[in-house]
Amino acid sequence: MLEKKYGLWTTVSMVIGIVIGSGVFFKADNILIASGGNVKTALLAWLVGAISMIFGALVFAECANRFERSNGIVDYAEGMLSEKFAYLIGWFNGIIYYPAIAAVLAWAAGNYTAILFNKDGNFVWVMAAIYMIGIYILNYISPILSGKFQIASTAIKLVPLMLIAILGIFQGLNNGILIENFSKVSTIGDSGSGFAAAVLGAAFAYEGWIIATTINGEIKDAKNTLPKALVFGSLVIVIIYILYFLGIVGMIPTETILKQGDNTVNVAARTVFGNFGASILTIFIIVSCLGTLNGLILGGSRSFYSLAIRGQGIKPEAFSKLDSKTNIPTNSTIANFILICIYLVVWYMNFKGLFPNKMFVDISELPIALIYGIYIIIYIAYMMKMKDLSFIKRFVIPSLALMGALIVVYGGLSKPSVIIDLGISVFVFLSGLLFYNKK
Repeated sequence: MLEKKYGLWTTVSMVIGIVIGSGVFFKADNILIASGGNVKTALLAWLVGAISMIFGALVFAECANRFERSNGIVDYAEGMLSEKFAYLIGWFNGIIYYPAIAAVLAWAAGNYTAILFNKDGNFVWVMAAIYMIGIYILNYISPILSGKFQIASTAIKLVPLMLIAILGIFQGLNNGILIENFSKVSTIGDSGSGFAAAVLGAAFAYEGWIIATTINGEIKDAKNTLPKALVFGSLVIVIIYILYFLGIVGMIPTETILKQGDNTVNVAARTVFGNFGASILTIFIIVSCLGTLNGLILGGSRSFYSLAIRGQGIKPEAFSKLDSKTNIPTNSTIANFILICIYLVVWYMNFKGLFPNKMFVDISELPIALIYGIYIIIYIAYMMKMKDLSFIKRFVIPSLALMGALIVVYGGLSKPSVIIDLGISVFVFLSGLLFYNKK
């Protein structure tokens, strides 16, 4: 049995720390591009994504009050739907959702390190591997220290976001760039892939809050602590993201943002702080990415363990074992590490054009449409099963979460790569049936 070792602030830092990683930095320009350079449309996309997260967090907070075993979302689906469906969710998360996003985070940390030292070529990938291995060693040797790193990195990562937000908004109002960006639509590049695609990008930036529920078996007084962490953490994230986006469009003209792409944050930092200040800010961003990577690995390493203690998945007797010294699910952690390595190779192949017809398999967004489809099913089950709740709690809150999730799913289905994304996601989800043990 996993020990109860994490308190409120570690749990809050899991929610905030996992969500605020690289997504807010390298998706801000993508959202603006998808919005056709229209700042107001992009801001609306951020707000719709926020609605999905905040009201989704309120739903899962109520679930956390009622169901507690190991791996939150699996517990909730098990309590409201069925053991088989809950198992398939856990399988999907363990096979593709956690490790794929973790691989992208390792790359993002390596990418910003390359920017910091002005390196190119394979330096990014070497650093990505080093960061991933380092975080795994930290989690395996000392889960308590890993939790403390989660708190520290969460505090550190708020620094660049708030600096850019505050200074950018004031500067933008002073020099007129913020008002100008809001009053016009850039014509640089294409006309945008649509509002739904912009919301999908925002969903990736907001994604990860549910991962905090994977450690519910290790949270002290989880039924009270986890709901507080989910709601408080979600509100903090939304406020910070909106202010950060306003700060960016207050510092830099829209055309420049669209041209610079993922380098926008570096340009913004140099505009305000100069070269040295920008370097310091980049270090903060690297720590931000590593904090998110730590949270993903912390949660993802429990995936197969949470299935194994239910007698499910591949070799439950092996994956349910805990290290006698560290209380870490050893085999589950190793499996998660191997999967992240595989997805890091896939991400590498994308950038090297090694897939047929130079196809780009975007593993950062690939599983999101299906995971939000799963949320929709849970929200509907919630409205049907939670008969003791008030009308607002039972119907209004999950309906708002449902609407946000529907837009995210629509965004995923609107992508040119929808057949590949959905095909892979559904295949992985259903492949879990091969290892489902009937009781």
